[in-house]
Amino acid sequence: MQRNSALWEDVIDENGLEIGNDGRPTDNWTRQDQEGESVIDLTLGNRPIVMWTILANDHGFGSDHEIIEWYVEVDMQEEPDHERVVGWNSAAMTEKDVDAVEMLWMELAKERAQLHAECTEDEVEQEAAWCQEAMRSILDATAKKIRMRQITEVVERRH
Repeated sequence: MQRNSALWEDVIDENGLEIGNDGRPTDNWTRQDQEGESVIDLTLGNRPIVMWTILANDHGFGSDHEIIEWYVEVDMQEEPDHERVVGWNSAAMTEKDVDAVEMLWMELAKERAQLHAECTEDEVEQEAAWCQEAMRSILDATAKKIRMRQITEVVERRH
Protein backbone atom coordinates (compact mmCIF):
# COMPACT_ATOMS: atom_id res chain seq x y z
CA MET A 1 0.00 0.00 0.00
CA GLN A 2 1.42 3.36 -0.99
CA ARG A 3 0.56 5.86 1.69
CA ASN A 4 1.08 9.56 1.07
CA SER A 5 2.19 9.00 -2.53
CA ALA A 6 -0.11 11.77 -3.82
CA LEU A 7 1.28 14.14 -1.18
CA TRP A 8 4.87 13.45 -2.24
CA GLU A 9 4.02 13.66 -5.93
CA ASP A 10 2.54 17.12 -5.30
CA VAL A 11 5.58 18.22 -3.24
CA ILE A 12 7.94 17.06 -5.99
CA ASP A 13 5.92 18.75 -8.75
CA GLU A 14 5.26 22.02 -6.89
CA ASN A 15 8.93 22.44 -5.97
CA GLY A 16 10.40 21.33 -9.29
CA LEU A 17 12.40 18.58 -7.62
CA GLU A 18 14.29 15.94 -9.53
CA ILE A 19 14.16 12.28 -8.51
CA GLY A 20 17.55 10.60 -8.51
CA ASN A 21 16.47 7.00 -8.03
CA ASP A 22 16.80 4.84 -11.13
CA GLY A 23 14.18 2.24 -10.22
CA ARG A 24 16.42 -0.30 -8.52
CA PRO A 25 15.31 -1.37 -5.04
CA THR A 26 17.34 0.17 -2.22
CA ASP A 27 16.52 -2.42 0.41
CA ASN A 28 17.09 -6.14 0.70
CA TRP A 29 14.26 -7.18 2.98
CA THR A 30 11.93 -9.70 1.40
CA ARG A 31 8.39 -8.93 2.42
CA GLN A 32 6.75 -12.10 1.20
CA ASP A 33 4.00 -13.15 3.60
CA GLN A 34 5.01 -10.40 6.04
CA GLU A 35 3.04 -7.35 7.00
CA GLY A 36 4.53 -4.13 8.16
CA GLU A 37 5.65 -0.65 7.28
CA SER A 38 8.34 0.02 4.74
CA VAL A 39 10.48 3.11 4.45
CA ILE A 40 11.55 4.05 0.94
CA ASP A 41 14.86 5.66 0.10
CA LEU A 42 13.97 8.55 -2.17
CA THR A 43 16.69 10.87 -3.44
CA LEU A 44 15.32 14.32 -4.34
CA GLY A 45 17.26 17.32 -5.57
CA ASN A 46 16.54 20.90 -6.50
CA ARG A 47 19.44 20.73 -8.95
CA PRO A 48 20.11 18.17 -11.66
CA ILE A 49 21.21 14.86 -10.16
CA VAL A 50 24.07 13.85 -12.44
CA MET A 51 24.91 10.53 -10.81
CA TRP A 52 22.96 8.13 -8.58
CA THR A 53 24.05 4.63 -7.69
CA ILE A 54 23.87 1.93 -5.06
CA LEU A 55 27.37 1.49 -3.62
CA ALA A 56 27.42 -1.88 -1.93
CA ASN A 57 25.70 -5.16 -2.28
CA ASP A 58 26.95 -6.48 1.03
CA HIS A 59 24.88 -5.74 4.08
CA GLY A 60 27.62 -5.77 6.69
CA PHE A 61 26.69 -2.39 8.12
CA GLY A 62 23.60 -3.76 9.84
CA SER A 63 20.83 -2.15 7.84
CA ASP A 64 18.32 -3.66 5.45
CA HIS A 65 18.90 -0.70 3.13
CA GLU A 66 21.68 -0.24 0.62
CA ILE A 67 24.16 2.63 0.68
CA ILE A 68 23.27 5.25 -1.93
CA GLU A 69 25.69 7.73 -3.47
CA TRP A 70 24.62 10.69 -5.57
CA TYR A 71 26.02 13.91 -6.99
CA VAL A 72 24.21 17.06 -8.02
CA GLU A 73 25.29 19.53 -10.64
CA VAL A 74 26.95 22.55 -9.04
CA ASP A 75 27.99 25.68 -10.88
CA MET A 76 31.24 26.59 -9.14
CA GLN A 77 31.09 30.16 -10.50
CA GLU A 78 27.66 30.65 -8.97
CA GLU A 79 28.46 28.99 -5.67
CA PRO A 80 32.00 29.62 -4.43
CA ASP A 81 33.10 27.08 -1.83
CA HIS A 82 29.92 25.07 -2.44
CA GLU A 83 27.78 27.61 -0.57
CA ARG A 84 24.52 29.07 -1.75
CA VAL A 85 22.72 32.05 -0.23
CA VAL A 86 19.17 30.97 0.56
CA GLY A 87 17.98 34.07 2.40
CA TRP A 88 18.86 36.74 4.94
CA ASN A 89 18.57 36.78 8.70
CA SER A 90 16.24 39.74 9.09
CA ALA A 91 15.53 38.82 12.72
CA ALA A 92 19.13 39.71 13.60
CA MET A 93 18.94 43.15 11.98
CA THR A 94 19.27 46.13 14.25
CA GLU A 95 17.13 49.25 14.00
CA LYS A 96 20.09 50.93 12.31
CA ASP A 97 20.16 48.11 9.70
CA VAL A 98 16.43 48.52 9.03
CA ASP A 99 16.90 52.28 8.61
CA ALA A 100 19.73 51.60 6.14
CA VAL A 101 17.46 49.25 4.15
CA GLU A 102 14.75 51.91 3.97
CA MET A 103 17.25 54.59 2.86
CA LEU A 104 18.76 52.37 0.18
CA TRP A 105 15.32 51.38 -1.09
CA MET A 106 14.16 55.01 -1.33
CA GLU A 107 17.38 55.95 -3.10
CA LEU A 108 16.98 53.18 -5.70
CA ALA A 109 13.23 53.61 -6.12
CA LYS A 110 13.20 57.40 -6.57
CA GLU A 111 14.42 57.04 -10.17
CA ARG A 112 11.76 54.45 -11.03
CA ALA A 113 8.54 55.39 -12.77
CA GLN A 114 5.43 54.44 -10.81
CA LEU A 115 3.10 51.83 -12.26
CA HIS A 116 -0.36 53.13 -13.16
CA ALA A 117 -3.78 51.50 -13.49
CA GLU A 118 -3.39 51.06 -17.26
CA CYS A 119 0.04 49.41 -17.15
CA THR A 120 0.64 46.25 -19.13
CA GLU A 121 1.30 42.79 -17.76
CA ASP A 122 4.84 43.04 -19.15
CA GLU A 123 5.43 46.29 -17.23
CA VAL A 124 4.24 44.65 -14.01
CA GLU A 125 6.57 41.68 -14.59
CA GLN A 126 9.51 43.99 -15.30
CA GLU A 127 8.80 46.00 -12.16
CA ALA A 128 8.54 42.81 -10.07
CA ALA A 129 11.89 41.59 -11.43
CA TRP A 130 13.48 44.97 -10.68
CA CYS A 131 12.05 44.99 -7.13
CA GLN A 132 13.37 41.50 -6.49
CA GLU A 133 16.86 42.32 -7.73
CA ALA A 134 16.93 45.67 -5.91
CA MET A 135 15.86 44.07 -2.62
CA ARG A 136 18.45 41.31 -3.06
CA SER A 137 21.18 43.94 -3.52
CA ILE A 138 19.98 45.91 -0.49
CA LEU A 139 19.79 42.86 1.76
CA ASP A 140 23.19 41.64 0.57
CA ALA A 141 24.60 44.99 1.72
CA THR A 142 22.78 45.20 5.07
CA ALA A 143 21.73 41.78 6.40
CA LYS A 144 23.57 38.64 7.36
CA LYS A 145 23.21 36.03 4.63
CA ILE A 146 21.84 32.57 5.36
CA ARG A 147 24.02 30.10 3.49
CA MET A 148 23.58 26.46 2.69
CA ARG A 149 26.75 24.44 2.32
CA GLN A 150 26.71 21.38 0.11
CA ILE A 151 27.64 18.39 2.20
CA THR A 152 27.61 14.88 0.89
CA GLU A 153 27.55 12.14 3.45
CA VAL A 154 26.27 8.63 3.72
CA VAL A 155 23.67 8.23 6.41
CA GLU A 156 22.97 4.78 7.78
CA ARG A 157 19.45 4.16 8.98
CA ARG A 158 18.68 1.18 11.16
CA HIS A 159 15.24 -0.34 11.23
